[in-house]
Amino acid sequence: MKNKQLLFGGLIGLAVLAATFFPIGHKGRAFHTEAELGLLRQIMAFPIDSSVIFPTAQACQGCHGHDTNHYALVDFFGNDVNMFDDWRATMMANSAKDPFWRAKVSHEILVNPAFKNEIESKCTSCHAPMGHYTALYRGHEYYTMEDLLQDTIGLDGVSCSTCHKISDLQIGDLHSGNINFDTNRVVYGPYPLPFSPPMADFVGLTPLFSDHISDAGLCASCHTLLTDAIGTNGQPTGTTFVEQATYHEWLNSDFETDNITCQGCHMPRLEEAVVISANYLFLEGRSPFGLHTLTGANTFMLQLMKEYREQLGIDALPEHYDETIAATYDMLQNQSLYTSLEWQGVEQDTAYFQLKLTNRAGHKFPSGYPARRLFIEFVVTTETGDTLFHSGRYNSQYELVDEDAGVEPHYDVISRPEQVQIYELAAGDDNGQFTVVLEYAYTTLKDNRLAPAGFTLSDPVYDTTRIVGGALQDADFNHENGVEGSGSDILHFHIPTQGYAGPVEVTARAYYHSLPPKWLAPVLAASTPQIDTFRHMLNTMDNAPVLVAERSLTDVEFPIVEHTRDIALQEVKVFPNPTRDGKVQLTIPEAVKLKAAVLYDEKGRQLREWNEDIRSLSLPEAGVYFLRLKTNKGEVVKKVVRMD
Repeated sequence: MKNKQLLFGGLIGLAVLAATFFPIGHKGRAFHTEAELGLLRQIMAFPIDSSVIFPTAQACQGCHGHDTNHYALVDFFGNDVNMFDDWRATMMANSAKDPFWRAKVSHEILVNPAFKNEIESKCTSCHAPMGHYTALYRGHEYYTMEDLLQDTIGLDGVSCSTCHKISDLQIGDLHSGNINFDTNRVVYGPYPLPFSPPMADFVGLTPLFSDHISDAGLCASCHTLLTDAIGTNGQPTGTTFVEQATYHEWLNSDFETDNITCQGCHMPRLEEAVVISANYLFLEGRSPFGLHTLTGANTFMLQLMKEYREQLGIDALPEHYDETIAATYDMLQNQSLYTSLEWQGVEQDTAYFQLKLTNRAGHKFPSGYPARRLFIEFVVTTETGDTLFHSGRYNSQYELVDEDAGVEPHYDVISRPEQVQIYELAAGDDNGQFTVVLEYAYTTLKDNRLAPAGFTLSDPVYDTTRIVGGALQDADFNHENGVEGSGSDILHFHIPTQGYAGPVEVTARAYYHSLPPKWLAPVLAASTPQIDTFRHMLNTMDNAPVLVAERSLTDVEFPIVEHTRDIALQEVKVFPNPTRDGKVQLTIPEAVKLKAAVLYDEKGRQLREWNEDIRSLSLPEAGVYFLRLKTNKGEVVKKVVRMD
């Protein structure tokens, strides 16, 4: 193949001088003689046969791959940004070769063998869309895994012509692998007046300009998936289940309102002009240029594919994978989530913290395949390294050791180590039991994934993007100051101090896991050739969750708090609380004699002390304070808030 490319480039180079004397609109003969065209077609086996709807990506590599002249497909700094190399190390390029996908399809069939053809045909409609569409277009009822393994076009995954041959008809209206392809010999691009002779001559397709290629609806057909539910008795239930609805989540967000499309994030734009076709030195750059990195969040599978690329039949090189993996980490760690951690002080024997998580994506986070989850680890340690509190613990196999066997509930407040916050979609079968068998998915037991900014329960697509479970009763889930659509959640931690007084370090971590062990276990417990292959690969890899965000507090100090059970102390009151002007009054029962009082700020720093019986005081500024009262009955701590 390399020799073919060199010959192709050399012949094109011979024609460049002659080509520059002709206007862009001329036919191919203005650039190459008939002899040259004939030789090139013979060598490259192009143009594609008239019966072929979709050329594979190899047909695009000659012009849209690496330019040895370093003229085309380089950015302002000279970095290679060619589409072919960026694409071929992505999940999209290798969607039909994904070993977990193949294992999961075989698992679904193992559970429901009577629906083998239907399951395989539905799964291949998005993972091998070109092969699937061609088969059904030619009259086949199904497109199975056996068909795929013998089909070069199907094995090309979500290739160049998958996206560039999607028609503008019903754009954004179709779902579940139903795609309107234009079967004419055309491809669509984002730039007016495309330079068409090379593609027309060597591939046999004519490039056309169309706005719809930049429309988020281009992604809708596969990124909104409804499945037909099968009961645990093996019979169809007659209902559907929303397995994933990433496109609809985008519709229910500020991103849709602000016209920040899927392509805008997953194909970042370069504003400088980039020449988009190699071998023609007279071409001018096009702007903006969308990088074909197609970055998502599945770093683990990219690493596995890089390791086993030869066994999987993947032609991307290790350096291509390194770039894609780096871009994926950047997407996860720098563009997906923002967090903030605050200490709210200590009252009696409890320390109060709040962790705010804000979704920065244009859809739920996590989104897509239902195995994906975000979980929170929260750790409080003393200055000597002893652990006072640890929620979200995981073992060497990356299993959450305190996770419920069924479905872990959503939490607004976490006060015990065995409680762990997991943001996830959990499916249930027709008996209401958690299931990872997608064909058994009948109902949603939980969906507390972080909503995107602007998400509302009144949106027309809310029926496919519902919040389910405890998150609906959480006052600050997707709400801020009572206003819906914040795209955030505030998680409150009420931590027992266990009598400890002194400095502590508090750390909150948010982890993303694309294939958590709980989800994999039922699949790996079965055996098919595909499952066995994936298990072998998995066992050689590190399936660690990805640390998305981390926040720490190192200047927290728990004050000494003495406890009493005296009933009279329960009658000590501070009012008004909260206060707007900072002035508060103390009501103290007659049986209680106040000896002294100490005022702390929210970080436990002492602000003032009174060695007398006081009945009123003023708080210096807006914030959270703790008033420690020493009496003849013992001590009591009151939390006081001054509002702005």
